[in-house]
Amino acid sequence: MGVPEKLAERMSMAEQHEYLRARFSRRNMIRGGAVTLGAVAGGAFVPGATAQAAVPAQRTAASAEKVDGALVAPFGRHLAYGTDPRTEMTVSWQVPVAVKRPYIRIGARPWDLSRKIEAEVRALHTPAGVGASGDHTQYYLHARLTHLRPGRTYYYGVGHDGFDPAAPHLAGTLGTFTTAPAHSEPFTFTAFGDEGVGYHGLANDALLLGQNPAFHLHAGDIAYADPAGAGKTGDTGFDSRIWDQFLAQTESVAKSVPWMVSYGNHDMEAWYSPNGYGGEEARWQLPENGPDKANLPGVYSFVHGNTAIISLDANDVSFEIPANLGISGGTQTKWLEAQLKKYRAAKSIDFIVVFFHHCAYCTSTAHSSEGGVRQEWVPLFEKYTVDLVINGHNHQYERTDVIKGNEVTKKLPIGGTAYPETEGVVYVTAGAAGRSLYAFTAPDSYEGHENDVESVSAFVNLKGGKQNETVAWSRVRYLNYSFLRVDVTPAAKGRTATLKVRGIAESGAEIDHFTVARRV
Repeated sequence: MGVPEKLAERMSMAEQHEYLRARFSRRNMIRGGAVTLGAVAGGAFVPGATAQAAVPAQRTAASAEKVDGALVAPFGRHLAYGTDPRTEMTVSWQVPVAVKRPYIRIGARPWDLSRKIEAEVRALHTPAGVGASGDHTQYYLHARLTHLRPGRTYYYGVGHDGFDPAAPHLAGTLGTFTTAPAHSEPFTFTAFGDEGVGYHGLANDALLLGQNPAFHLHAGDIAYADPAGAGKTGDTGFDSRIWDQFLAQTESVAKSVPWMVSYGNHDMEAWYSPNGYGGEEARWQLPENGPDKANLPGVYSFVHGNTAIISLDANDVSFEIPANLGISGGTQTKWLEAQLKKYRAAKSIDFIVVFFHHCAYCTSTAHSSEGGVRQEWVPLFEKYTVDLVINGHNHQYERTDVIKGNEVTKKLPIGGTAYPETEGVVYVTAGAAGRSLYAFTAPDSYEGHENDVESVSAFVNLKGGKQNETVAWSRVRYLNYSFLRVDVTPAAKGRTATLKVRGIAESGAEIDHFTVARRV
């Protein structure tokens, strides 16, 4: 397989060569322009067995030989599920300078962290002249753990030569995580998009932790190190150091709750690789079960209990921001249909939740709706009766009625219930995690302040540009900071399985609630 035709049109021969080399050797050094990514492979945790040996570590900076490791504290811990959340977890973190022999300790009790596994180091260098970053190297570390036990809580600590988390005086640095259960049981997850760094993101993170979620979905536009969000190298405001702030900000949640991301337009950092995701591949270790050779590392799926979660990359189908338009050559959409077909046929799975960045249906005055999503994916959501679609991109909260064929099939008032297998799909824009807010053309309408209107003026981004539309599906609109909480209840014998979905404001107040029910 070569470079996708639409991507090749925008690349030199040298860039095409580098694209192919990077794609087929993901763990080798990726060079895109003047920016480099170094990688060192690591091991896995296998209870009752010897940890897999790491390959020899690549020297990433002279500072590893000059800085006393006892003076360097890890930060920015964040978790991610592996392909099987019951048995696989990745623990990721940062160090401010290069360190010697980084590792993770893990055990079933905080006083028993005898298992020690070497970590993988991915050093991301951003030289002076790339935006506002200065000459900056970031050191991201990853420990992929396998053969864990379902439904089990583990304790862990991350360290390196000179900094041992098992030492008594460092007990406060330990974290925990819990694997997904072996069988279906009630659980909660949370979701939002467009957080960035700042007070409102921090406030939402504090509320997230109080929901006790099994995992969190971040629907794109993660840190906003690239404020322009066009997927081009011309943005002089790019600052890779924003990622250090973001990962420190979210650590209070992400060190114990898998923080599962999809990629938005502000996450296409074009300095690191032709597809813009070289930097993201340094920072995140997501499930690697997406479409083969699509070059989209943010596309994957996982199953938690009775619920399948699918992460998509809407940059691949975006007419509005076309930097990566068509990058997968259609393979992402084919993969999506295969996943939907598989999950809908599985007797153990009741619900399918899909999340990605660009909105299928939104009436924001900023970005509104993405025609590429409606064209490529909405027909599949309807064909396979997807239960809930979560988006970001527009910095506000908006929830639709039940939609099928671009029309309202059922009004879904606050407190209402939708039955996807017969009625259609509900779409939620939850893009008010922290960045500056946008606007609506219609008045706010939310729980306790309902202001129903028959129609709302909006637009959809098509290949030829914006097309105005007047829509009847905008049911809840809230112009302030918020996030989504979803409580999943499997079906008892002879009853229905439910998703109880709630919009929660930064203040903690409930702004929306509805139920998605499936008779099983």
